[in-house]
Amino acid sequence: MLNQYETVFIATPVLSENQMKEAVQKFKKVITENSGEIVHEENWGLKKLAYPIQKKSTGFYYLIEFRGTGDLIEKLEVQYRRDERIIRFLTFRMEKFAVEYAEKKRKQKESGKLKEE
Repeated sequence: MLNQYETVFIATPVLSENQMKEAVQKFKKVITENSGEIVHEENWGLKKLAYPIQKKSTGFYYLIEFRGTGDLIEKLEVQYRRDERIIRFLTFRMEKFAVEYAEKKRKQKESGKLKEE
């Protein structure tokens, strides 16, 4: 059975837009080449970090929501660790309600009805 996951990685702020796109493509490819299916992705852009990581105070944030098997996570995280562009990452399995909430939020956003809570 496929689980749904959400992975967020933070790339070093010194990357050019092209280098960031390359990094994103690389990780999406890891997912799809290991029979994962990308559900949604969001580029959160350059954000301030809560605390400095590797002497950097900002980083490029990127989120990918995908379906896949547990062993895919291991392969993805090995690639994050090996990539010097990535300063932090977090992947977690979305339980049913998180999946439903994310879908609902996207639908609201698409219809432009997402009001400030």
